[in-house]
Amino acid sequence: MLVFGTQIHIVTFIFILLEMGMFIFQLFYYLFRPQDLQRKLYLILLALMLFYNITGGLFPDPTIHIDISIQEMVAYGSGFLMACYFPYYFYKAFDLPTLRWHAYFGVPLFLFLPYVIFFIIIYAINGNLNVDIKYGMIAPFIYALVLLWVMFMAIRNKHRKERNQSKYFEEIFMYGAVTPWASLAFFGLVESSQLIEVLCTNTGIIGITILFIWRSVKSARQEYERLLQLGEHQTSTEVFEAMCRFYKLTSREIEIALLVRQGLSHKEISDKLFIALKTVENHIHNIYEKTRVKNKVALIKKLSHNG
Repeated sequence: MLVFGTQIHIVTFIFILLEMGMFIFQLFYYLFRPQDLQRKLYLILLALMLFYNITGGLFPDPTIHIDISIQEMVAYGSGFLMACYFPYYFYKAFDLPTLRWHAYFGVPLFLFLPYVIFFIIIYAINGNLNVDIKYGMIAPFIYALVLLWVMFMAIRNKHRKERNQSKYFEEIFMYGAVTPWASLAFFGLVESSQLIEVLCTNTGIIGITILFIWRSVKSARQEYERLLQLGEHQTSTEVFEAMCRFYKLTSREIEIALLVRQGLSHKEISDKLFIALKTVENHIHNIYEKTRVKNKVALIKKLSHNG
């Protein structure tokens, strides 16, 4: 069953409405706390999923006044964009350091580059999409299987040490969220009905959404409980240091964070601690990563528990 005289299946349309509603809802929260990196990453994921569902549902359609070849490029491009972002999202959102190389180098080489070569350049020359799919999907499909295994192992290793009930819940949902990602490569290689494709690819978003909400609630509770533990009798410096420990900053990172709080520049911190400027910048980058902020103002605000 199609909607509004387009190629979009009713199930695809339902997913679009649900994801659009979630995007708007989460966007309001992000605008309220723009330093929330987790929410920002999730919003980008939702936006790409919406783009994928809309273009995959609409295109190709001869009744739309856009060249069919352009429609095909956009439709396949949305799938490749989604596939390219997934490893980066898991690397950042779930703190899986073993995915770093794949997120920054593997994906551009084995996913994005084949798309540009076969689905834009060669397709623009020969106009034969079937041939381009046949050869252009070889490297992405093989790499998708390799990366799927790497992501499974990264999740397994992360949860190996802590397998309590909450961690087990998170691990199971992460496995479920990763699996449909492989279907993006599969459906790019094999023609299938829109219904089957949208069900397979969107189930991963459902899993990620449940994980995101669960972790957000858990994090908010932890921060609130930590704030209660700090007590009103403690000084602002003691509160600041306690928040540093809460975000698992190392002793050196806490020392640097305190100097940042005092208003010292990177060079001044380097001179004061007798360490290289590059080392200071690396420490500050790690501090930003752990506390999920982008700049010094947001860092001081967050560690002072004013934001």
